[in-house]
Amino acid sequence: MKYNLLIGSVCGLMAFSLGGRLMADDTTMPALDTRYGLFNALDHRSSYGQGVYPEPFLVDDSDLESGEFRLDWLHTASGGDHTDILHPEIEYGIGLLTLELEAPYERDVAGGQTISGMDNVDVGARYPLAEFVSQGGHADTAFGVATEIGIPTTSAVSHDTEIVPKVFNDTRLGNFSLQSIFGYSMLLGPDNDGGLDTFEYGFVFGYDITHDALPLPGIDKIIPVAELSGELPINHEEGGHDNLTADVGLRVNLKAIGRIQPRPGIVFVFPVDNGARDDEHWGIMTSFVFEF
Repeated sequence: MKYNLLIGSVCGLMAFSLGGRLMADDTTMPALDTRYGLFNALDHRSSYGQGVYPEPFLVDDSDLESGEFRLDWLHTASGGDHTDILHPEIEYGIGLLTLELEAPYERDVAGGQTISGMDNVDVGARYPLAEFVSQGGHADTAFGVATEIGIPTTSAVSHDTEIVPKVFNDTRLGNFSLQSIFGYSMLLGPDNDGGLDTFEYGFVFGYDITHDALPLPGIDKIIPVAELSGELPINHEEGGHDNLTADVGLRVNLKAIGRIQPRPGIVFVFPVDNGARDDEHWGIMTSFVFEF
């Protein structure tokens, strides 16, 4: 739990600092004609959905995506045991609503035995509720809600239905970005984990190195990325035992080819606490994203 307190303190300080920057005086409030949406809570100048935030790796995406296909491969290992997850996903935007469909395939090798199959097919949606932008546009933040439903495929690795309501925040301060998401996962089904409730949380830290700052041919921008992805079971015998994993790496946004912009990335994955260390000692994740 000390990691949760540390993370909460850091993010609380960042939110407090950004709030002070955005609302310290009337000069930072957006003009009325930039506001729109329900209760005038959204702002046309917001970075949300403008390609500012890097696509996460372990953490769920929270930005608006007008059209995206991605294929991820995650390999984790602990001694002689290892897990491979091939994760295709498609996202499509309708206005400010982003819909997503995921169909991962998992292969686990443990103790000389192999278990594999299609994992839950996940369908989800997310929508921003409020946006705030400083007058000069140097800082902005967006808050929203999301939901995800995992439909079991009845394979060897998929038996339980999963329902996850979420809230998220995307914040930009200059070239620095922070995406955070919090969800409450509920498993329903016959498996041993059926009835397990889990608090899920994730943070994505990124920094844009634009083509103007580093003019490499064919590259729009390079984004060093660091993530924290945690799960805290609420009930069952696992209750109160945190599982926190981190990764560090790069996402590279290439120049668009027609309407398609490739955004490959790679991160090194490692456990932070004992709960995560019981599952894996290290990992590598590669991600190929195509914006269209």
